[in-house]
Amino acid sequence: MSSNSQSSTSASSIYSAYQGNTYLFGGNAPYVEEMYENYLANPGSVPDTWREYFDALQNVPAVDGSNAKDVPHLPVINAFAERAKQGQTKVVVASGADSEMGRKRTAVQQLIAAYRNVGARWADLDPLKRAERDKIPELEPSFYGFGDADQETVFNTSNTYFGKDTMSLRELMNALRETYCGTIGAEYMYMTDQNQKRWWQQKLEAIRSKPNLSKEKKLHILDRLSAAEGLERFLHTKYVGQKRFSLEGGESFIASMDELIQRGGEIGVQEIVIGMAHRGRLNVLVNSLGKVPADLFAEFDHTAPEDLPSGDVKYHQGFSSDVTTPGGPVHLSLAFNPSHLEIVNPVVEGSVRARMDRRDDPLGKQVLPVLVHGDAAFAGQGVVMETLALAETRGYFTGGTVHIVINNQIGFTTSDPRDSRSTLYCSDVVKMIEAPVLHVNGDDPEAVVLATQLALEFRMEFQKDVVVDIICFRKLGHNEQDTPALTQPLMYKKIAAHPGTRKLYADKLSAQGMGDTLGDDMVKAVRAALDAGKSTFDPVLTNFKSNYAVDWRPYLGKKWTDAGETALPMAEWKRLAEKITTIPATVTPHNLVKKVYDDRAAMGRGDIPVDWGMGEHMAFASLVASGYPVRLSGEDCGRGTFTHRHAVIHDQSREKWDTGTYVPLQNVAENQAPFVVIDSILSEEAVLAFEYGYASNDPNTLVIWEAQFGDFANGAQVVIDQFIASGEVKWGRVNGITLMLPHGYEGQGPEHSSARLERFMQLSADTNMQVVQPTTASQIFHILRRQMVRNLRKPLIIMTPKSLLRAKDAASPLSEFTKGSFQTVIPENKEEINKKADKVKRIVACSGKVYYDLARKREEKGIDDVVILRVEQLYPFPHKAFATELKKYPNATDIVWCQDEPQNQGAWFFVQHYIHENMTEGQKLGYSGRAASASPAAGYSHLHQEQQKALVDGAFGKLKGFVLAK
Repeated sequence: MSSNSQSSTSASSIYSAYQGNTYLFGGNAPYVEEMYENYLANPGSVPDTWREYFDALQNVPAVDGSNAKDVPHLPVINAFAERAKQGQTKVVVASGADSEMGRKRTAVQQLIAAYRNVGARWADLDPLKRAERDKIPELEPSFYGFGDADQETVFNTSNTYFGKDTMSLRELMNALRETYCGTIGAEYMYMTDQNQKRWWQQKLEAIRSKPNLSKEKKLHILDRLSAAEGLERFLHTKYVGQKRFSLEGGESFIASMDELIQRGGEIGVQEIVIGMAHRGRLNVLVNSLGKVPADLFAEFDHTAPEDLPSGDVKYHQGFSSDVTTPGGPVHLSLAFNPSHLEIVNPVVEGSVRARMDRRDDPLGKQVLPVLVHGDAAFAGQGVVMETLALAETRGYFTGGTVHIVINNQIGFTTSDPRDSRSTLYCSDVVKMIEAPVLHVNGDDPEAVVLATQLALEFRMEFQKDVVVDIICFRKLGHNEQDTPALTQPLMYKKIAAHPGTRKLYADKLSAQGMGDTLGDDMVKAVRAALDAGKSTFDPVLTNFKSNYAVDWRPYLGKKWTDAGETALPMAEWKRLAEKITTIPATVTPHNLVKKVYDDRAAMGRGDIPVDWGMGEHMAFASLVASGYPVRLSGEDCGRGTFTHRHAVIHDQSREKWDTGTYVPLQNVAENQAPFVVIDSILSEEAVLAFEYGYASNDPNTLVIWEAQFGDFANGAQVVIDQFIASGEVKWGRVNGITLMLPHGYEGQGPEHSSARLERFMQLSADTNMQVVQPTTASQIFHILRRQMVRNLRKPLIIMTPKSLLRAKDAASPLSEFTKGSFQTVIPENKEEINKKADKVKRIVACSGKVYYDLARKREEKGIDDVVILRVEQLYPFPHKAFATELKKYPNATDIVWCQDEPQNQGAWFFVQHYIHENMTEGQKLGYSGRAASASPAAGYSHLHQEQQKALVDGAFGKLKGFVLAK
């Protein structure tokens, strides 16, 4: 007999033996099917007997007699399903004893699965022990028909990692409860990746969720708890009643942070960026980042230097330091954060992505984002979900985030979960991205440290988000002026009787023979250091300088009037134009896109005027060619919402969805800087905050967020208010982010007309940002280049047009790109009027698209005594340029501000004062625009047209409604 025949016979005999095995009986088919799934992924992951069976199955001859070595998956699964049907109809018959044992074997596997899935529900997690344990029948052996007589029965447990292939039921139950129902409750079985699930099973079950720490490690944990508690009690007695958002009750969090930093450095992390709200922030500053306590006390005493226009409260402040770890120095950054608790999350992620790009660290092995949450905010604030949704996308990937929840079980005033959230756990939102969660009792600091270790290792292994939910309590009120017992009497009776985590752990170590006065000695040492204003944190490096640190000094102290050279030499223009309009022969563009690029090639040669899209592209091309990266993100950015950009060309002949795109701006020069364009998820708040965070850590990249419609910036207003507009005056954080907000009254209704220009004008002060509304292709070219080539980094808000994107009137001659610069005010360009400047009676000032409506009306009516000035930069207002234009027309008695927006919106209420400042005696200022309105624009087409005609006519008609005269 040939070897093949022998193999086939052997395989058939094994297969036949299993045909009658009770494991294949009826309801066991799903278990066998799962086992087969595991075998396909990793043959070594299943017991030897099953591996032999599945190996043999691969060699069973197929029905048609062909070699069936490559047995497809589906027929095997169908075979198992068929066995299930046979079992249900009693086709497979086993003896009573065998049948019962088979049922119990299956029940054991179900019992193991139950603990892995819902064992956390029985975990010992609450330090206050307020709630009774849930009734979960599937965690009880009796649910599966086991009785006392089964306790010593031995079962196969080779699919666990308890270190034994067989265990008695009693042994197994103890192992399962120790692993999944101790002070760590693990949730991971909802993950679809089998390798990740097995990773958690192996890590937890091999040690039964119990750390094995050295004496030195335990003493270090106690030291961190003592430092955390000591700082809070020191502040509580020295600064009575002052807000600090105490960490008391959650001191184990400091041990967790210490483990993240030290262990992270040991395994290769070189930077950690931390985002957190108020709770425990001061403790992190001192005991994790090494801020000198004396400096913190100076802020309480109001003796700290005040070197910012407004500054901010101490529990919003950021900080950075370098600390020693077993793996070398680690740079720590705590992001500045306003009172919108979770809004810092995407800012941190953007900051991390910038650092990753700077280090050429695409997997985030060197840079770690850490986000610290409160339980109520984590469950309640939508930006959490938006940020999580970014986690696995290409443009926003940061290698996985370690989330730590300081779970006070109370939120602000609510302790009843029925009122604080609609989910079982505050962390349930992370299940949307299948991030594992470790719930851990804050009164077991060793378990907190273990959970932190495992979370960090998982993140580094799989580049995926992970959560450590530290369930603790809040000893004091939401702030130190609050009396929580007013609304939570039962909870605070338990808290009042709680001795504190540090005391419990010190007593535990004393019981282990580590010294009866150990805890008291540490408390005294911490108090002595704080009395002297000295640090309780040793590993801070004072003179370390990273090669990847960013030097912001060149951008500080500059005036907005400082100019940069934005014109492009003709030779360079033509070289770049050819590069970005050449499409490889291997790429087949859509006919409409081909027409766009053919036109752009003609624009590059100077054959036809340059339109908006080409002006934009040439700005980007010239920047990346000069070494300035460009990062453009938002909804529809690649194509452009109004199909004007086409930065990404999609090959019409491609056969796979994930291939066949060509980006001309990535092929400008051999050693060019990166050009990145990202079609973002449908989010405004998180994406804009991410880009702000990116720009805050990379002054050399033109970072742009483009709204699909300018109105959509409404959804990101917190980012605009709390970071973009005020970050520099509050925190000294310089940032050069650019916002492109489509804005223009085109009859598209209330939601697609206004980018809410008035909001940006209202936020403008202290030269905090630039607000512009360019009206020509050359203007967008120069403003984008100006944002990078001059040494000034201020947020740039561009009100971009819609109808002007392809309007011939808005196109510019080639000469305007090779000469000149951005014009803050565009003068009257009609020569016939300028020649008779002394005859001019009225000056109409405007901004944006309405200029073209005004110019057409003046042409139609043959008006020759009215000039039209375009204010292209609304803030900082260009007083000098504007005054220069007014002086050209000495006999003009009327000045009219004309705008598309309603009177209570747009720029009117803000520019009127600037205009008045530059008027001469006898001049009057009037307004022509839509009447004040609660809605940004009319939804009825005919009403929009009537309003538009009236405001254009009003600019040339009788002056009315003037508000200022001089």
